[in-house]
Formats: sequence, C-alpha cells, structure tokens
Amino acid sequence: MHIRKAQEHDLDVWSHMRTALWPDTTDAHIAELKDYFCGTSHDIRVAYLIEADGERVGFLELNVRNFAEGSRHSAVPYVEAWYVKPAHQGKGYGKALMQQAENWARESGFSELASDTTPDNTRSIHMHKHLGFKETERVVCFLKDL
Repeated sequence: MHIRKAQEHDLDVWSHMRTALWPDTTDAHIAELKDYFCGTSHDIRVAYLIEADGERVGFLELNVRNFAEGSRHSAVPYVEAWYVKPAHQGKGYGKALMQQAENWARESGFSELASDTTPDNTRSIHMHKHLGFKETERVVCFLKDL
C-alpha cells in the first residue's frame, strides 16, 4: 500500500473513482480536477490517492473551510471526498487515507478535522465513528437561486 498526492497522470482514474462516488456529472469531474492541477480549485486543497499492487484503489480530497458544524475555529480542514473501490474495501485503505488526512491537518497547524456524509450512508457513518469522529449535527440543507 502506498499513499501519494494526486498527479496529472491520475486524471482519468481519479475522475472514474469520483464518478463512482458522485455519478451525477456531465463531464466525469474533469473540469474540477483540471482546476485542481492548475491551482484554481475552490473545493480541493490537497488530494491523495492510495495504491495497492500497482492499482489506484481509492482517494481522499481535503479542503479548508471557514466553518464546520461543531467547531469554533474559523478555518477547519474538511474531508470533501473519501472513496475506496468496493472490491478493495475492508482492507484498511480508507483508514490509511484518513490517517494521511489527519497527518496533513496536523502538519498544517490544525487541531481538528471535519467531514460529512449523507444521513442514509450508514457505512460511512460507521467508519467515521470507528475512526474517532464524533457526530455533531444532522441537517437538511436548502439553497434557492434568486
């Protein structure tokens, strides 16, 4: 197992994994990933891929948000995406990615790490709690274009 920062040659594999996580996309997330590699992404500060036996089997994306439920800090590292291919789940790859995120956050001077998932994603909720996250709130969010 090897964890490293995402690189431009990972674009296709990374976009396929992102599409597996978030299938409602028209461009397979290519525009967002290109923004990341250009340094203009608003949503991804750093991204890591995990490899096993030469195959990229998962990824984790981090950002720094100015708000996270339950935190009193004005800047909080936030797990924006966390994914391991189904055939590779249960082997510790997700845990290793999250430990990498924690290391990055500590090395960057932060004392918390935030994340979220949908209320129906019981597997993710269980994994977060297993890794020491505490549930802070459940909300239904709305946005209206004006």
